[in-house]
Amino acid sequence: MAKRASILGTGSALPEKIITNFDMEKMMDTSDEWIRMRTGIERRRRLEDGKGASDLATEAGRKALLDANVQIEDIDLILVSTLTSDMRLPAAACMVQEKLGVKEIPAFDINAACTGFIYALTIAQSFVETGQFKKILVIGVEILSRIINYKDRNTAVLFGDGAGATVVGESDKEGGILASALKADGEGGKLLYTPAGGSLLPLTHEGLDQDLDKVVMDGSEVFKYAARKMVEVSIEALEKCGLTVEDIDYVVPHQANIRIIQNAVKRMNISMDKVYINIHEYGNMSSASIPVALDEASRAGFLKEGAIILIVGFGAGLTWGASVIKWNK
Repeated sequence: MAKRASILGTGSALPEKIITNFDMEKMMDTSDEWIRMRTGIERRRRLEDGKGASDLATEAGRKALLDANVQIEDIDLILVSTLTSDMRLPAAACMVQEKLGVKEIPAFDINAACTGFIYALTIAQSFVETGQFKKILVIGVEILSRIINYKDRNTAVLFGDGAGATVVGESDKEGGILASALKADGEGGKLLYTPAGGSLLPLTHEGLDQDLDKVVMDGSEVFKYAARKMVEVSIEALEKCGLTVEDIDYVVPHQANIRIIQNAVKRMNISMDKVYINIHEYGNMSSASIPVALDEASRAGFLKEGAIILIVGFGAGLTWGASVIKWNK
């Protein structure tokens, strides 16, 4: 019988500091009502100064290991999805490796923005099912508060900090990660990006003064793209494992904007009762969004054994993707 990768455990880590919409009102020309009506966000988390992505990632990873009843010595790969690593190099995954106290196992980062966790989960699935690795720690982490332009109310109110993790490996139970579909369109890169800080335009004093290291987004165009592409990729992932929308028991989407989520599930004729939502609590945590939601939904008992779970996301790149999971944790 062919090997099938499963999610063996989940974990998450969130900063203690909470920034409410009323706090945002004091920083810029906005209002609680304006933010809630357009995004569904009520508050978001901010990491304390002196801490970085690897700190939250390590905490989430430890919780996932505990939940899976797996020792760190049993992990043979650490994979971190992030666009906000502690520094340009080394990789956040290598920092997590050190903080978890293991040596020599491979560790690397990927960056597919808000779709990053689904990309990372699919990579882990392939590694497990081909026998390359047995147990993989997959983490999505973002400290987006460090790349927000607080002069731009359209983006500043959206983003939060957090980390979510899963342990991926073989399971004796039926089910697991059934299929995934991944997509990208580089022509849409100009819709969501940070202008400076890379090899094309290194940071200068002038660039920092102009906030060129901060997120720039064409929100209306991203919105149009997101709902449509999330539906298309979800259908593709379902078809790969011989399922239809009617077979879905629960949807755990990327938490970017409540209206995008509502639009996408309406197109698929899925009841919002089947959709896990926590955007009001945390805002958009990019690649941390889905694993944090999975952890919360799992610990709250929403994800029953044998249930068909659809995870789906969309982000900068542009990238989008979906995975279908028969929950067997």
